Amino acid sequence: MELDAVAKALKELGHPTRLCIYKEVVKAGFQGTAVGSVQDKLGIPASTLSHHVSSLASAGLISQRREGRTLYCVAEYECLDSVIGFLRDECCLNEDQKDSDC
Repeated sequence: MELDAVAKALKELGHPTRLCIYKEVVKAGFQGTAVGSVQDKLGIPASTLSHHVSSLASAGLISQRREGRTLYCVAEYECLDSVIGFLRDECCLNEDQKDSDC
């Protein structure tokens, strides 16, 4: 994953409301969760939720699908895995150097 894409994903997840939304979507699994359910659980106004969901989608962290009148948010687990992998890949590379922390 490119540095800019990782930075964008982390930036979007750095907002407390977006992180709460993302956690709800991730917990829902591969089928996703209805936007209305997220709104009810978190008590977020629809316009605010829409703004945050759009930000998460633009970073590739979630996708949306419509079934009838219900809009679902689905976690893009490959993106999540890529971000985690990017951070983990260089973990402890300098472990042999006594003056650096992991």
